Amino acid sequence: MNSLETVTDSLLQKAIQLRPFVGHTPLYPIKNIGDHDNVNIYAKMEWQQFGESVKARPAYRIIRDAIQSGKLTSDKSLLDASSGNTGIAYAHIGARLGIPVTLCLPENASEERKQILKALGVKLKLTPRGGGTDEAQKVARKMYEKHPEKYFYADQYSNPSNWEAHYDTTGIEILEQTNYEISHFIAGLGTTGTFTGTGKRLKEFDSDISLIGLQPDIAMHGLEGWKHLPTAQTPAIYDENMADATRAVSTEDAYELIKETARKEGLLLSPSSAANLLGALELADHIEEGTIVTIFPDDGNKYGEVFNQLF
Repeated sequence: MNSLETVTDSLLQKAIQLRPFVGHTPLYPIKNIGDHDNVNIYAKMEWQQFGESVKARPAYRIIRDAIQSGKLTSDKSLLDASSGNTGIAYAHIGARLGIPVTLCLPENASEERKQILKALGVKLKLTPRGGGTDEAQKVARKMYEKHPEKYFYADQYSNPSNWEAHYDTTGIEILEQTNYEISHFIAGLGTTGTFTGTGKRLKEFDSDISLIGLQPDIAMHGLEGWKHLPTAQTPAIYDENMADATRAVSTEDAYELIKETARKEGLLLSPSSAANLLGALELADHIEEGTIVTIFPDDGNKYGEVFNQLF
C-alpha cells in the first residue's frame, strides 16, 4: 500500500467512526396543535445529530462516498453551493475529518449561518442574493472547472449520494418508529434529497403510502433552502413523477406557526420546519384517518433575524 492509499484509508476510517453520530433522530408527536381525532402527526427532529440539521445525513454520505471512491483526498478541498444547512453539515464533518471546505453561499443567508461557517473554518464565496442557490451552483461549478486539481465538487443537487443517504437511513427510521403504520409522508422540496430518498424507501415498503411534496406558494419566498420549482432550476436528483401530490405553503403562515408551536408544543422551529408542519396540518384537515410524518430540518437557533420579527 502506497502513502496515498494509506492516507485515504485512514480518512475513510475516521469517517466510518463518525457514522453513529449521524441520523437516529427521534420522532416527535404533535399533540397540541390542530384537532384531528383519527390522524396522528409526527415529525423527525433532525437537529438532534452531528451537524445539527437534516443535511448531516447527505453531507456525511457525500463525503464518505467521495473518500471511498478516491474523488476526495487529503490534498483537496470540498467545494459546493449551499443555502446554509448543508454547508454547516459539511463544515462540522470536515472539521472532524480534517477536510477543508469551500462554499458558495447566497449573500442573503442568515448572519448566524455565516458566523457558524466562519467559526468552523469554511472559506466563503458569497453570491448575489437575487440568484439564490441556482446562481451559487453556477459559481461553484466555474470554480471547479477552473481548478479541478484543487477541489472535490460535491454538487449536492445532482449527487445521488444525497438521496441515497435518506433511502438508507431516514426512510427506514420512519418505518420502524411508526411501527410500519405510516400512511402519508410530506416534506419540502429543496435539493429534494430528503423527499426523494425517503419516498423511494417508503414506496418500496408500501406503494399505498402517499408522498406529498411541499414548495413555496410564490417565487420570492422566505423559506431558505426551499425551491419554487416552476421558477427554479429543478435538481437533477428529483423524480417529478414520485410525488402523489404537491402542495403550496405560505411563508407568512409558516412564520405564524412558529409562534404557535413555541407556545403550544415547546419547540422553537425554523421557518422550514414550521412550513413542513403547516403542510402536515393542512393535509390532516383533508383526510379522515392516518399517520402523517414530516421532517423538522432544523430548529430556530440559526434564525435570529426571523425571531426578532416574531417575538
